[in-house]
Amino acid sequence: MSRKILMMKEEDKIWMFLLEDDEIVEIHCEPAGDGAVKQHVIGNIYVGKVKNIVANIGAAFIEIESGVECYYDISQAPNAIFTKKIGKKPLCIGDELIVQISKEAVKTKAPTVSSNLSFTGRYAILTTGNTRIGTSSKLPKSLREELKEQLRPLKNEEYGLIIRTNAKDADFSAVLREIKELESSFQTLRKTAGSRTCFSCLQHAPNTYITDLKNVYTEGLTEIVIEGAKLYEEVKEYYEKEQPEDLTKLRLYDDSSLPLAKLYNTETTLSRALGERVWLKNGAYLIIQYTEALTVIDVNSGKCVAKKNPTDTYLKINMEAAKEVAKQMRIRNLSGIIIVDFINLDDEDATKELLRAFRQYLVKDPIQSTLVDVTGLQLVEVTRKKVRKPLHESIGR
Repeated sequence: MSRKILMMKEEDKIWMFLLEDDEIVEIHCEPAGDGAVKQHVIGNIYVGKVKNIVANIGAAFIEIESGVECYYDISQAPNAIFTKKIGKKPLCIGDELIVQISKEAVKTKAPTVSSNLSFTGRYAILTTGNTRIGTSSKLPKSLREELKEQLRPLKNEEYGLIIRTNAKDADFSAVLREIKELESSFQTLRKTAGSRTCFSCLQHAPNTYITDLKNVYTEGLTEIVIEGAKLYEEVKEYYEKEQPEDLTKLRLYDDSSLPLAKLYNTETTLSRALGERVWLKNGAYLIIQYTEALTVIDVNSGKCVAKKNPTDTYLKINMEAAKEVAKQMRIRNLSGIIIVDFINLDDEDATKELLRAFRQYLVKDPIQSTLVDVTGLQLVEVTRKKVRKPLHESIGR
C-alpha cells in the first residue's frame, strides 16, 4: 500500500490529509495557533489537584487549572504519582498528583485525565500504571514474540512498554535507543514534578499535526507534500530532530497557480465527509446523524431496485454499505457508540456473511474499532476508541 500525506494552512487552520493508494482516507484539522501554546490538548501533563470525589460512579474531578475540572477514573489512584498527599486513602480531596490529558473536551463533557502517563515515541510507548510489555496486534506474530523476548530484561515495576506498528522494519538497536530516551524523559519529569507548584504544566504536547506525523503508519509512506514555506520549515525542523532518515520524503509545494487543495480535490472529499447523506455506487445511500450519546448510520436502498431476488439485492447493498461505513468512520473520525441500521436480511447465512465482511473492513482501521453485537431489532452495534474530536466538531460544524 502506498501512503502520502498532504499538509496545508488555510486561514486559521492546519489541514492534514492521509492518502492510501491515492485515495483520501483520513482528514485532520487543527487551529493554526501561530506559535501560541494551545491549552488542554491531549498529551499535556500537569500537576493536578483533586477537587471532588464521586465514589458511586468511580470518578474524581481534578483541577489542572483554576476552574478547569477534568474527569478522572479513581481506579488508577493506587499507581498515581503524588506530589502532595493529604490522607491515607488512595485518593483524597486536596491531593496533588501528576495527570495527563487522555481525551479532549467534547461538547458538554470535560477533558479526561489519567495518572497512567504515556510517553510516545516513533517505535514505542512508555506507560506508567501498567508495567507489562506489549506489542501492536498489527505486527506479525513471530515478530511480536521476538520483540517480547528481547525486551524481557527491561521489565520493571515503574513502567511498561508497548511496541508500535512502526517498529516492524526498524532495527532493534533503534527501538532500544528510543526506549532509553523515553525512560530518561519520564524520570526527568518525575523528578521535576516534586518542586513544581499545583497546576504547573510539566510537559506540553507538540502541535497535533506534528504528533500525527509521528503516529501515521510509516510503512509505504512515500512523501509528505507541504504547501507553505513556514509550515514546511516547521515540519522539516521536527524531522531533522526526530526522523532525519525520512527528510527525503518532505516536499515543498509552491505552485500558486494550482493550490494543493485543487490538485487533490480535497474540498469535494471534505464536503462529502461533512454531509449527512453519502451515496453509494449502486444507487443506495447512507444517512449519518450525530447525537450527544452516539452516532446513527442508516442504510437506504435509494435508487437501487430489487428485481428477482430481493435478498441478493439487499445483501449487495449492505456489503457495499459496510465498506463505506468503515471508510466514513475513519475519515470522519467517529468514536464511541455507532449504531448501523442495515437493510434487514431474512436469511441467517446472508447476515453472517455481511457481519464477517464488516468485521474485516473494521480491522483495517488504525484506531481500535469493534463490532460488538446485533440487537433484537437487527441494529449493528459498533464501538470506536475515543481519542480526538470527530471531524465535524474539530472544524466547528
